[in-house]
Amino acid sequence: MRWTRGRRNRVAVGLQSQRVHERGLTLVELIVTSAILGILAAAAIPVMRFEVQRQKERELRADLWTMRNAIDKYKDAADKGAFQTKVDSQGYPPDLDTLVKGVDVQGKKVRFLRKIPVDPMTGNADWGMRSMQDDPDSDSFSGDSVFDVYSKSTGTALDGTKYSDW
Repeated sequence: MRWTRGRRNRVAVGLQSQRVHERGLTLVELIVTSAILGILAAAAIPVMRFEVQRQKERELRADLWTMRNAIDKYKDAADKGAFQTKVDSQGYPPDLDTLVKGVDVQGKKVRFLRKIPVDPMTGNADWGMRSMQDDPDSDSFSGDSVFDVYSKSTGTALDGTKYSDW
């Protein structure tokens, strides 16, 4: 579109040249935008990594609490004489499977755990166990009765403690 006279001609040429410059982004704008997105992505990755580890630690604490609570309920029921236990077990369950399978109490099957949870740090349901006869810091199980459970993970938590010490 071209006008041949006066002021209109100048206005038309000015609008046309302005439109040409507004059609896209310049190379500098693209580089700056890419750099900003790269910095944000680089900052988000460590945050997400720590968040995943925090979630696993929360799950580990909850699983340990659940199993220890089940062991305590078993012991309380045994101490009240609800079912027979071995004399040398001191009222603690012989293994974790007993908490899942349950025991007969006055003709009813009483279960203390629905299932043995999976250790979020190792990825399997193989937990470390201690009996009353074992040392508190021992990682070997005498096999008499389950007094305590712990994670077999050799990793270190975000707070600097070992998962096996929880």
